[in-house]
Amino acid sequence: MTGQAAGTTWPSAYPPAADPLLDWRLMTVAELPGVRADVRRELTAVARGSVTPDLIDRLVLALDEMASNALRHGGGDVRAAIARTGSAYLVEVADRAPHTPPSPAVGRDPSLGGLGLYLIAELAQGHGWYVADGAKHVWALLPR
Repeated sequence: MTGQAAGTTWPSAYPPAADPLLDWRLMTVAELPGVRADVRRELTAVARGSVTPDLIDRLVLALDEMASNALRHGGGDVRAAIARTGSAYLVEVADRAPHTPPSPAVGRDPSLGGLGLYLIAELAQGHGWYVADGAKHVWALLPR
């Protein structure tokens, strides 16, 4: 992982249009194991074999990292969703901290954590954030 894809801040950008698949309202980190199970179950059922286990793992990782960041740093009342474009899955998480952009950890010992945004940026074909309706929306587009 080079960290070059994430840079020191995520770009301010809107995601492409996508068709909704799954969504959640989250209040605590303790809800994330259920969300991970939902993603695995629903994408396996909806995709009927067209989604590889590796892609499901990448989607679970991206959603879990983004949602846990939002829950820890974004003021609670988090919305998380997965949608589909023609060639990718869009993972989007919204929190109530619109004035705090997503910031990858810079100059931190990797053993202290904070590498989730770098990892997501490396996995994604696009990523960004924007503010709408009083919420910060952070997104990543993972190729199908």
